[in-house]
Amino acid sequence: MYQEHFGLRESPFSLTPDTSFFFACTNYQEGLNTLLVAARTGEGFIKIVGEVGNGKTLLCRKFLATLSSDRTTTTDIGTQDGGTSGRHAAKFITAYIPNPYLEPRSLLLALADEFRMEIDNSFDQHQLLKELTRTLLNFARDGKRVLVCLDEAQAMPLESLEVLRLLTNLETEKRKLMQVVLFGQPELDERLKQNSVRQLRQRISFQYQLNGLHRDEMDRYLRHRLAVAGYKGETLFDSGAVNLLHRVTRGTPRLANIIAHKAMMLAYAEGRQQVQARHVRKAAADTPESRKDWMVWVWSLGTLALVSAVALFALSLQ
Repeated sequence: MYQEHFGLRESPFSLTPDTSFFFACTNYQEGLNTLLVAARTGEGFIKIVGEVGNGKTLLCRKFLATLSSDRTTTTDIGTQDGGTSGRHAAKFITAYIPNPYLEPRSLLLALADEFRMEIDNSFDQHQLLKELTRTLLNFARDGKRVLVCLDEAQAMPLESLEVLRLLTNLETEKRKLMQVVLFGQPELDERLKQNSVRQLRQRISFQYQLNGLHRDEMDRYLRHRLAVAGYKGETLFDSGAVNLLHRVTRGTPRLANIIAHKAMMLAYAEGRQQVQARHVRKAAADTPESRKDWMVWVWSLGTLALVSAVALFALSLQ
C-alpha cells in the first residue's frame, strides 16, 4: 500500500519471523550467543524465556539458520567433521517443533518425521523410543549432533517433557546424543517448578531471559528494518514518534511492528514523507494491546496534573 510512497521493496514491519530482519541488539545478540555456546557444549537442556511478542520465534529461526549456514559460522560451534581448514565444522541435525502441545506418542512421531525416519504408525511409545534411540546412535557414529528446538514450550504436557528428558539421557562417552532448546513464555518457568519435572529442571545447563528493546535501541531497530526493506532516506520516524512508540509498546518488538505499520499508513494517507508522534498516537489508540498501556500513561499524566493543580491552589490560600 505505502511501499512505493516511501521507496520500499517490501513491508518493513511484517509479523512473519523473517531472519533477514533480525536485529542484533544487545539482548538478542546475547541470547543468540548463549544458544551457540550451548550448542558447542552439547549438554542437556537450554531454556529461552520471554514475554509474548519479544521475538522468541525469530531468535529460534536465526539460531537454526546460523547452525546450518556457512562453514565460517559453524566452525565456532564444533570440531567433529573433516574439512580443509585447521578447525572443522560440526554437522547439526536439527528439528523444529512449532506446536509442542502434543501427548508423548505424538511428540515422538513428530520427532521421527523431523528426522525423516521410516516407521510404522502403529508403533507404540516403547517401539518409537527404541527406533529414535537407534537413529540418534547412528547420527552420533556419523559425527553429527542432534538438536531439537521446541517453540511455545509452556504449552507442552508434563508427560511429554519427561519423554524428552529420557531421550536426553542417552549419551556416548563424550556427549549427549540429543540437545533440547525450550523457547517459552514466563509460564514455562512456573511449569518447571513442579516437583514431577524436577529431574528435567536440573538438566537445564544454559538459560536466558529475552527482554524487549531499550529506548536507545528503538530508533536503530526501526532504521534497521526500514533499511532491509529498501528505504534510502535519512529518517522516516521523527524523534517524537520514536519516543512515543517505545513508551506505548514498552519495547515489545511485535507491538512496535504493528503500531509502526499503522503509523506509516496514516502518514501515507496524509501524503507525508515522515511519521510523527500524532501518527503513532492514533495507531496506538487503534491497537488493543497498546491501548491499555497508553490509557494508563494518559491517566498517570492526568493524575499528576490534578495533584499539581491542587497543590498550587493550596499554596495560593496560604
